[in-house]
Amino acid sequence: MLLEYAKAFLVGGLICAVGQVLIDYTKLTPARILVSYVVAGIVLGGLGLYQPLLDFAGAGASVPLTGFGALLAKGVREAVGEHGLFGVLSGGVTAAAAGIAAAIFFALLAALIFKPGDKS
Repeated sequence: MLLEYAKAFLVGGLICAVGQVLIDYTKLTPARILVSYVVAGIVLGGLGLYQPLLDFAGAGASVPLTGFGALLAKGVREAVGEHGLFGVLSGGVTAAAAGIAAAIFFALLAALIFKPGDKS
């Protein structure tokens, strides 16, 4: 069990470290880096290259945004097999529905609890 935690920590930490290096040493904005992570996850997931990393690192690979992209790609691939071309439109959202719903719920909760402040 300790080895599983170590693998998750190392892989997740490496993914986050790459993001930090991109923030520190490039002119990319954090938003572009986040979108790049999702797109990289989609491409790697669509090619079947991200699944071995998910099998190896578990949450260390599925929690970062690359894991979200891989989940979208997997959902599209499965939905296309079941529903044909319509699966391209519905598969990713269906696969990621729980994560999207949780993000919306917790964002609403945070908005209700905390008061926005003026930055000046």
